[in-house]
Amino acid sequence: MVKLNKIYTRTGDKGQTGLGDGTRVPKHDLQVAAYGTVDEANAAIGLAQCYSEGDMHRLLAILQNDLFDVGADLCTPEREAPPYPPLRVSASQVEFLEARIDELNADMASLRSFILPGGTPLAAHLHMARTITRRAERLISQLLEVAPAHYEALRYMNRLSDLLFVAARKANANGTDDVLWVPGANR
Repeated sequence: MVKLNKIYTRTGDKGQTGLGDGTRVPKHDLQVAAYGTVDEANAAIGLAQCYSEGDMHRLLAILQNDLFDVGADLCTPEREAPPYPPLRVSASQVEFLEARIDELNADMASLRSFILPGGTPLAAHLHMARTITRRAERLISQLLEVAPAHYEALRYMNRLSDLLFVAARKANANGTDDVLWVPGANR
């Protein structure tokens, strides 16, 4: 378990940070950008959670915890014979997201138009979290070119963005209050 007594260490004052295995890298390293963007998505979900209740509130809490797992996965480079087994995202975590998507989407009308990211405050915040999640996914995809250990993390983020989209529709009265795109409406 993590124990933090002192929040500042001054070890990053020269633009370097430590990965999960202690390796020092520049703060702009792709690996740091990937897990930093996952952290940003997590914060956006935390903001959305302020507008949620009941099952949605509990689901968002689960997602936030899982995103720390994703961050732990991404900050730990793959290496032979590590001194301890790294925390990696599991296929069961991806399956959990798929099951929640199916549940949320079960009684929702099919989309007949693209929707604009808005509606209720909860939906708007979920859409913001979705777009940040997509950015994290793009960075992880790029990271996979040099660090193939993070495949399940990529799958998780891909499915999470889908879940956040469906959850936003759920927050918009099961999609009936979605803000629809009207192509060329302001020409």
